[in-house]
Amino acid sequence: MGQLVHTLLEGEPVWGVTLLAGEIYLLRREERDQVEVYDVITYRLQRRLTVPDTCELTVMTSCEHNRCMYIGDCGRDYVHRLDVQGAVTRWAVSDTTRGLSVNAAHNVLVTCPDVRKIKEFSSHGDLLRELTLPDDVINPRHAIQTRSGQLIVCDSVGDDPVHRVCMISADGRHIVHSHSGQPGSDTDQYDMLLHLAVDDNEFVFVADFENRRVTLLSPTLEYVRQVVSRDQLKGGPWRLYLDTRQRLLYVAVNEREEGEWRGHASVFSV
Repeated sequence: MGQLVHTLLEGEPVWGVTLLAGEIYLLRREERDQVEVYDVITYRLQRRLTVPDTCELTVMTSCEHNRCMYIGDCGRDYVHRLDVQGAVTRWAVSDTTRGLSVNAAHNVLVTCPDVRKIKEFSSHGDLLRELTLPDDVINPRHAIQTRSGQLIVCDSVGDDPVHRVCMISADGRHIVHSHSGQPGSDTDQYDMLLHLAVDDNEFVFVADFENRRVTLLSPTLEYVRQVVSRDQLKGGPWRLYLDTRQRLLYVAVNEREEGEWRGHASVFSV
């Protein structure tokens, strides 16, 4: 079981968490100052960054190679690119953006659940390809590409009949492996999957929001263990970031209290 290392400031819901250039970045949905930057050693707030002309920010990822972050805006179907110097650009996805990740080629994978597609863009927004997922992948929320080219996809939200993690072939046509099915709270079940992280050995970390836990799966999507339990989280895990070098898992946690959503990020040694 992972051990809690630190919990960052509580405030508005956290829609993304990532590391870049030795700093922690949290995404909150504000009119300005949406990105909070923390020191990775002391966890102290360093500054806030504003992404202009946003509507409904939903997810964030980063790329050390290109020294930038990507932030999804499902209100306007954009991806915003924010570099470490503060310059901001954006490009249109033309479909609802729910998941972002960066692959080994340093390109951006955008998960578009309404059309059941994964769109791959260059770092500056050139559309490189589109993959249409198999018909029985109903509501993809986040996708990560492995070194072999296969896709790990979490497929579920709300009242969907299937809540599972899938491994999909590199061409997007076939499900190679899957884990779970009907929603539930048993060890090998999920209830509202929102985000994934994959380590260097291709073990998969799964954010199980309603069950308030993070589950670890093998490279072939077999259950290994819980990494973070319900007792360790004040709320549900919304987003994940895995620091593979330090073996630290950053978990964005959101909870509804008295009709209002609140959020923070917790850091676990795994």
